[in-house]
Amino acid sequence: MALTDAERAQQLKKMSCASVIGTAVEWYDYYLYGIASALIFGPLFFPGLGTFAGTVASFATFAVGFFVRPFGGVFLGILGDKLGRKQVLVLTLSLMGTATTLIGLVPDAKTIGWLAPVLLILLRLMQGFGAGAEFGGAVVMCAETAPKKRRGLFSSLPQIGVAIGALAASGSFALVESQMSHDAFLSWGWRIPFVLSVAALAIGLYIRLRVVETPVFEKLKREGAVDKHPLRDVIRTHQRSLLVVVGARFADNGVAYVYQTVVLAYAVNYLHKQQSLFLIGLTIFSAIAIIATPTYGALSDRWGRKPVYLAGAIFSGLIVVPFFEILQRGPDWLVVAALVAALAIGKEMMSAPQASFFAELFDSRVRYTGFAAAREFTAIIGGAVPIVSATLIGWAEGAYWPVAALLIAMTCVTIIALLLAPETRRRDMDVDMFSSMQPSPEH
Repeated sequence: MALTDAERAQQLKKMSCASVIGTAVEWYDYYLYGIASALIFGPLFFPGLGTFAGTVASFATFAVGFFVRPFGGVFLGILGDKLGRKQVLVLTLSLMGTATTLIGLVPDAKTIGWLAPVLLILLRLMQGFGAGAEFGGAVVMCAETAPKKRRGLFSSLPQIGVAIGALAASGSFALVESQMSHDAFLSWGWRIPFVLSVAALAIGLYIRLRVVETPVFEKLKREGAVDKHPLRDVIRTHQRSLLVVVGARFADNGVAYVYQTVVLAYAVNYLHKQQSLFLIGLTIFSAIAIIATPTYGALSDRWGRKPVYLAGAIFSGLIVVPFFEILQRGPDWLVVAALVAALAIGKEMMSAPQASFFAELFDSRVRYTGFAAAREFTAIIGGAVPIVSATLIGWAEGAYWPVAALLIAMTCVTIIALLLAPETRRRDMDVDMFSSMQPSPEH
């Protein structure tokens, strides 16, 4: 039975809230780990390697979570297309929140030796596996419930959870650090934000368990059209969509992890700037993104997914060299302003329309699998970026140009992918119309 407008609005409200909370927990977990890998894990878990090697080793533990995310995206995405979106999202949230809380309890290398980094890596793998299907599922739930003309806006709301998670992560680190000495923070204070993840997990599960399944998936069940082999079918019928998602994610990955982890480590270790400066910048960006993200999502409903996404990618490519020059020579306030601009304009103009754009590229039978698998395959790139960047900086003896060149190249890949992609904003979410992969009427 079709939902009334009032029932659909109420369901959309619950789903939006559950999606925002879930992605907030996901990215609180991930940003905590990213910040800690830049500042904490090197000396605590790899104390005998020195500053450079310790940073690379720390970023390597950061990377393993990204390398396992595609496996989580495929496995859990298949379950999402077979069993339903809601059940899988409860599972992903549980995996991530539990892993993050336990990371805060792992003893360091001075206490248990080699077992410390092993436990850290195992928990990071658990965190990454769950995260592989979290964002895709949250977006699919919103996209399959939202009205077509406002799908870009509502699908972008889980991205607000990313901003909230980042704000909570950087803010909690900055707050805890400000309340104690550096030695105390390095010894035990850094653990507090990780352990607090258990509270966010409890709230997220409470909300998510009260959400009902999407009307699109319920329709598939009623009609007996649930796909028995979604991975096989998405590979067979949606090759173009898979390639578009992978290409479109290059710039998004590059901007996120260069500015949020690599720049932090580079500025502190090579330029000897205060780490609090960048934590403040990340906090300001996250606060702005809470407003900017739905704004960009709404613009994609008016102008189309591609124009907004392209604008973000082009801006990201143009700002790279000016940003690094400011980082080298500019006053602190200008460094913070440049960091905020690179993320709040460049990254968010890509991330906001990305949600509805990727969901619209796949039909309902294989949407969760296609979205999560393709998006999370590029997580390998995101995990490799900090390691490659740290290695390039070491090779260039502290010069920034290799990282700048890498970031510009990644934005170029995204621009090309978007130019070759179809416009999707007028597509229906409950019709199997994409298997032939024909361009939409707007393309």
